[in-house]
Amino acid sequence: MTLVDDPVVSQRRARLIALYLPQFHPIPENDEWWGKGFTEWTNVAKATPLFRGHYQPHIPADLGFYDLRLPEARAAQAEMAREYGIEGFCWWHYWFGNGKRLLERPFNEVLRSGEPDFPFCLGWANASWTGIWYGAPDRILVEQKYPGRCDYEEHFWAVLEAFQDRRYITVGGKPLFVVFRPHELPEPRVFTDCWRELAHRAGLAGIHFAGVPSEVWDRWVPEDYGFDASILNNLYPAFIEAQRVPGDLANRLCRRTTGKDFRTWYRTILARPYVVSYARALELAVPSLSAVCTQYPGVMPNWDNTPRSGLDGTVFCGSTPELFQVHLRRVLDQVSDRELDDRLVFVKSWNEWAEGNYLEPDLRFGRAYLEVVRDEVLLPTS
Repeated sequence: MTLVDDPVVSQRRARLIALYLPQFHPIPENDEWWGKGFTEWTNVAKATPLFRGHYQPHIPADLGFYDLRLPEARAAQAEMAREYGIEGFCWWHYWFGNGKRLLERPFNEVLRSGEPDFPFCLGWANASWTGIWYGAPDRILVEQKYPGRCDYEEHFWAVLEAFQDRRYITVGGKPLFVVFRPHELPEPRVFTDCWRELAHRAGLAGIHFAGVPSEVWDRWVPEDYGFDASILNNLYPAFIEAQRVPGDLANRLCRRTTGKDFRTWYRTILARPYVVSYARALELAVPSLSAVCTQYPGVMPNWDNTPRSGLDGTVFCGSTPELFQVHLRRVLDQVSDRELDDRLVFVKSWNEWAEGNYLEPDLRFGRAYLEVVRDEVLLPTS
């Protein structure tokens, strides 16, 4: 029986998959780079408001400052997500090449223990780790490498156990595998062809590849790169507007009067991150899905990565459960005419606390965002 045949899944208007960050536990590498005991919570807890009306810090409510090494924490997350209509988590998975992995412990424990009994898939976060958490984005901590086919094969065999797990999320009977930066793969078709070949050899129906081409979302055609679909950040145009820099003339004038380019002046003089209203972000949201390729829309409860990036961060201000409901409803309408198996919507994110986008309860809104998901996604039962 596939997940779509499951009566629980069939009672939803769409298949909501929430992106899931496994950063909430200490690892030796983060201890070395940032200090003993560093986790995502470190920057979340010490965040401060940077302008009038800036909502910081964001403090977790019901689930608290959890540690993902604890099975009880993972079970509580799964129980909450299921209750409010989330089909499963897309766990970010880190493979830097040559077998180098990080943050794999929580997912490995989920896989080997069989608990929680909650659907999941993997998303390859194929990006170098930098010093962004301490305002040093140019500092490379771990470089993302692509050594070639042999590494692709090693990578596949490393995740095969997950693909074979009965909880793994599928599309068309094929395990769903998400790639964060598909456009950065040096030979994307070599990668996808290799994995499909290995999948058939392992007795799988294939692999359903979905890419997240953030920077080129409006012109990236998945089929051209061996992918089956792309995942849209529907609010990405708002990031472009928030970070818009004046043209050359304005920059020249700024340099002439201040000795600095506009971006530097804006940061040092106004001391303010990039800001755009969440309501404006909704106005700029992608209006329709492509008619020539498969796209899965995304929803974002909010965004504020100043706990990581400080004044170099971007803030969507004024998000409310009511505005998020408008956002989610529009996106659900975009996929309403699809077969349920292909009616995927990705939530960014379940628990990206240092980016200010999460569905987990906080002290300000409690479970209000989750209640929006439940009210919009779950079909009424007779």
